[in-house]
Amino acid sequence: MACFLAPAAEAIIVSVIKKNEQRKEEVALKNEVAASATTTSETGIPWSRKLSWLTRMLWGGVFLLAIEHIWHGEVVPWPPFLTAMNNPADIQPMLMEILTVGGTMVLFVTAVWYVMTLVADRIYQKSDVLATSEK
Repeated sequence: MACFLAPAAEAIIVSVIKKNEQRKEEVALKNEVAASATTTSETGIPWSRKLSWLTRMLWGGVFLLAIEHIWHGEVVPWPPFLTAMNNPADIQPMLMEILTVGGTMVLFVTAVWYVMTLVADRIYQKSDVLATSEK
């Protein structure tokens, strides 16, 4: 019914955090402190880049789920937008779906992103080690 609202909420929050991190990194670069631990991870991949991966994954999922819900008539272009909101008896199951299905999607996408950042850090470290050993 509305399971895409949970990833949408996380996507909005992460987008705001990413913008703040980008501002911090820009200030750090202007102050010539680009290697600061607050703006760059230990491997050198900026946090804003890692957060942009997560936002892209979340917004992509939200878009696909919204299209699927529109296709099945669960989301309509007129208020209250969610067909489950028309009948008060359907509101409780809708909220449970948001919490269970949407929450599971949020946890899974975030876990995949976390593993992806660990792999990216490992690859970056290996490439950095190879680059310094060739010098």
